[in-house]
Order: sequence, then structure tokens, then C-alpha cells
Amino acid sequence: MSLFRKKSIADLLAHTNNKESGLNKSLGAFDLTMLGIGAIVGTGIFVLTGVAAARHAGPALMLSFILAGLACVFAALCYAEFASSVPVSGSAYTYSYAAFGEIFAWVLGWDLILEYGLASSAVASGWSGYFQHLLDGFGLHLPTALTSAYNPAKGTYIDLPAVLIIFLISLLLVQGIKESTRLNNIMVMIKITVVLLFIAVGVWHVKPANWSPFMPFGFNGVTTGAATVFFAYIGFDAVSTAAEEVRNPQRNMPIGIIASLLICTVLYIVVSGILTGMVPYTQLDVKDPVAFALKFVHQDWVSRFVALGAILGITTVLLVMLYGQTRLFFAISRDGLLPKSLSKVNEKTQTPVISTWVTAVLCAFFGGLVPLDKLADLTNIGTLFAFTVVSIGVIVLRKKQPDLKRAFRVPFVPLVPILAVVFCVYLMSKLPSITWIGFLVWFVIGIFVYFAYGYRNSELSKRP
Repeated sequence: MSLFRKKSIADLLAHTNNKESGLNKSLGAFDLTMLGIGAIVGTGIFVLTGVAAARHAGPALMLSFILAGLACVFAALCYAEFASSVPVSGSAYTYSYAAFGEIFAWVLGWDLILEYGLASSAVASGWSGYFQHLLDGFGLHLPTALTSAYNPAKGTYIDLPAVLIIFLISLLLVQGIKESTRLNNIMVMIKITVVLLFIAVGVWHVKPANWSPFMPFGFNGVTTGAATVFFAYIGFDAVSTAAEEVRNPQRNMPIGIIASLLICTVLYIVVSGILTGMVPYTQLDVKDPVAFALKFVHQDWVSRFVALGAILGITTVLLVMLYGQTRLFFAISRDGLLPKSLSKVNEKTQTPVISTWVTAVLCAFFGGLVPLDKLADLTNIGTLFAFTVVSIGVIVLRKKQPDLKRAFRVPFVPLVPILAVVFCVYLMSKLPSITWIGFLVWFVIGIFVYFAYGYRNSELSKRP
């Protein structure tokens, strides 16, 4: 039964008051909302919209975003209840420790390592592509060997820009969370302005004929499109990893999570509608669909602004993904399931420096050397699994700890959590079988690591 040993809410909250292992509380509701938008608006809106429209949903991409958004809204409400009740680093991993016990917490933590690690590496690769496109516009070109992941047949050996941006952002993260969020807020405001500029210009070039046929691949195409674009929504999960660094988390965490998700969902639906109205969906299978659409209607000057906005947008996504990964390592290490050095906090900056640089090295390796274009689905399945467990956890804690102080309460329990589970499991079922195989392999590796190290070194194992 020691596999199911749980951490009490009191034990979890005690970490936040420990000056040696606690983090600096400096974030407010606005910072959290900007952090969420920074993580959500990026690769999804600037890259995945075109692929999902051309290959899966057609003009019905708007419905795909609504379907994926619904799954996220229900899950976000569940995250908001946990985050306001247990404002501790670690997100779904920490919540599971309280609701289900150690083995479940480890499995979910291991799952989130996959989610954040692959997302960070994939986003860095996407950033590299846009950055090199920008350099090309100035007549500058990197040596072919340094432009992409390892592929001797094409003469590429390492994606140098992807590696460099990961280390630069990691350098920023170790300076302190307030410094990181200040830069993030500036970049988020710029990229929202760019998205609104696209909407303002593009709406005048919409041709309703391009929306016909509206659902060329049937409803199955809409659901497959929803599973594909779900990658665009994973950012709000990262907001919950900041819980331990928030002033008044009981109030600010629900606001940050729900506000960022609602703002981004509206932007996604509007942009996808205008995009498929400007350009026939069959022509949108490109890496930069938003910029492409503006060029298609001869608005080249706006296209350049959008390209810059895409670079900033992807930069903020990478910043928040790397941030989430470092806080996850920090939380798991503090519980003894990973080496303790990962939870060591710098006295001056109050940031987990070692976990930040370990994250940088791992993500730089995968982002620089491994082609990750096919691994977005692995990120999606990891996120959907986490959302499912958190939603079930709300029901469990409501039953087992009804008197727990909850600053935010999910309405209509158990209906809302059940709807979150149904939507998430349904979207998981739409992912390719190879994704499930990869997920199960990662799960087996995680179980081995737990019994080889975590089970014996857990902080709970040292208690009488």
C-alpha cells in the first residue's frame, strides 16, 4: 500500500512557506493571464491552423477549435479548483499526490516531463524555421549543416538556432521569474496586436465561397482536426505550474487560467474563420499559413509584421514551456522522486538553477538533433491524459475531503469533470496508434525509473 501513500494538503502547503525550498511570490492575475496567452498563442495559431485545415477539417476548422476548446474549458475549471486549493509548484503532478497517491503522482509527473520536454523541443525547432526565414529576407544564410536536425542525406547535422534560443531563454529564466514575466508580458502584447492586425486586414478579404464545402472531410475530419490543434491549447496547463510564485493564489490562479483560455479560444476561432475565408483550404498546407494568406491577397506589408509576430509568439510559448518543465523537475525532486539537486534554489534569484540548466541541455539535445515534426501527437496525448486525471481528481477530493478550503469551486460537480474526461478521452482516441505505442513505451520506462530510484528515495518513505 506504500505505493499509494499520499501527501496531505497541509504538507504540500508547508513547502510554500519554507525559505530554503520555496519560491519567490511575485506574480499577480495579469502576469498569469499573460503567461497563459504567451504559452497558448504561438505555434497553434501561426502554424497548425494551416495543416489542420488542409489535411483534416477544411473550413470547419472553426468547429475543431470549438471542440478542443470545450475540452479545455471543462478541464480548466478543474485546474482552477485545484490551483486555488493547493497553490504549489508541480501542477497536475502535485494534485495527484494529494488525490490518488505517490505512484499515480509519479506516472503523471513522468507524463508531464514528456509533454513539456517534447513541446519545448518542437517549439524551438519551429522558432528556428521562422528565424531562418527572417534571415533569408535580409540575404543572410546559415551553413546548411547548422540549419536543421540530424539528417546526413540532406546535409544537416544540428539545428543551431533551436539550440541557441533554448539556452538564451534558460539564461533569462535563472535571473528570476519577475524578470521573465516582464519580458513575456511585452512580447505577448506585441503578438496580440499582430493577431488583431491580421483580423482587421483579413476580414475585408474573406470570400464566403471559400467556406464551401464547409466540412469536406466529414465530422470525423473535424474531430481529427480538434485532436491535431489541441497542441495549441496545452499552454494553460503551464499556468498552474506557477502557483507557488503567485501573490494571493486563491484569487489569482482561477482568473489567470480561465481568462487566458477564453481569450485564446476566441482568437483561434476568429482567425481560423478568416483564414479559411481568405484562402481555399486546399492551399493552406504551409508552415506559415497566416503570413501566406496575407501574401495571397497581396497584403505583403502586413505579412512582414505577422512574420515578426510569429517569432515573438513562438518565443513566449518556448519561454513558458521551459518554465513549466523546470518547475516540474523542481517539484518532483523536492519530493525525493528525482535527485535532490534539481530542487536546489538560488538564494539571490530564488529560482531552481540546476533544474533550469538540466532542462535546457535535454531540450537543446532533442530540439537540435532529433526531427520532431511527428512528435506533436505525443505532446497532445500527454496533455489529454493529465487533463483527464486532474478532472477525476476533483471528484475524488470532493468526496474524500469535503471540508477542504476551496477559493474556487467547479460548478455542477460531478457533471463538469465528467464532461472534461469524456471530451479528453474522445480526443485521445482520435490520435494515431503509433502515438499510443510511444506513450505506453514512455510509461513503462517511467515505472522502471520509479522502482529503481523514486520508491526508495521518496520523502514519504523516510517517515515512520
